[in-house]
Amino acid sequence: MSKFETVLIVGGGLIGSSLARAAKVYGQASTVLMADKNPDVVATITSLGIADDANIDAATLAPAADLVILAVPPGRMADAASAVIPAMKSGAVLSDVGSTKGFVIDAVTPLLREDIAFVPGHPIAGTENSGPEAGFAELFKKRWCILTPEDETSAAAQRVAAFWEGLGSDVAMMDAKRHDTVLATTSHVPHLLAYALVGTAVDMERVTNNEVVKFSAGGFRDFTRIAASDPEMWRDVFLSNKTAVLEVVDRYIEDLSALKRAIRWGEGDNLLREFSKTRNIRRQIIDAGQDTDAPNFGRDKTAD
Repeated sequence: MSKFETVLIVGGGLIGSSLARAAKVYGQASTVLMADKNPDVVATITSLGIADDANIDAATLAPAADLVILAVPPGRMADAASAVIPAMKSGAVLSDVGSTKGFVIDAVTPLLREDIAFVPGHPIAGTENSGPEAGFAELFKKRWCILTPEDETSAAAQRVAAFWEGLGSDVAMMDAKRHDTVLATTSHVPHLLAYALVGTAVDMERVTNNEVVKFSAGGFRDFTRIAASDPEMWRDVFLSNKTAVLEVVDRYIEDLSALKRAIRWGEGDNLLREFSKTRNIRRQIIDAGQDTDAPNFGRDKTAD
């Protein structure tokens, strides 16, 4: 299966700049181009030597690209697609890295041309840092990348899958609705809870003489790491996947209320049963190699 000779990445943030680095380091593209509307980001990309060429105008670079990857927040996908698609060459492939798929597919599909294949994607990788300086080539190594193409057996889908596998990712195919439900459960709602909990802690600082920060335990520090993620991207994630997010939030509220009742009425057996169940889930995650901080699970340590 032929590799993509020239890849254009639209968006110079953590994911986009990591993609550019990875494509070069792992030999998945001979030429890497990058575009970002922010001139300062383009200047940084150029100074770091991440790409062979960078420009504020994606349409200027698009005619040379065999693969175009939109690496912008979900709310900006339509604008990015409308800017680049008219300039893409016939037979090129369009993809993205958005963490919500139904919304992105609905936004991009009406803009497509018949001679361009669209393979939506989502690498499940990231850190709390942002910007081109934060990227690194190993970000996607031993991480899942989910693809949600209309036809999983198409040549374009298989080429994009091979591209991600070449970056060290494990690739899974699924439909967009299933993706959005799964990610609402495993990523989106946990981030929402982190934002809420850290926000509560900020309010509590007023009545604890700033001792929340001073005596932060490991669990709270983990929440602050999650809550430090890119605000614009996560605003777009919640709004673009609101149906699945709200469904999971409702389930969470029911479960939290049950725990609240058990604490109120001293139901220790119920608490022990629930805590044991969640501990087993933790072990399953480690056994599946999905926790890079757990010891002896046989995967390289990369950022979450």
